Amino acid sequence: MLEKVQQFREFLASVPPELKKVTWPDWDQLRNATGVIIVFVLIVAGIIGLMDLVFRKIVEVIISTLGA
Repeated sequence: MLEKVQQFREFLASVPPELKKVTWPDWDQLRNATGVIIVFVLIVAGIIGLMDLVFRKIVEVIISTLGA
């Protein structure tokens, strides 16, 4: 148990130096990346919505053909 506590303390001591090595994005990069993600999500949502409409129509045709 004491070994686990010691390992955890070592981990916590290593976190701040590692965070100093990280290259954080500036505000322009962050805004651009956010814009790209929003556009991508909207495109994927549109594709899924169209697929839903197509599959719904296919299922309706199948059900009406089978007389259910």
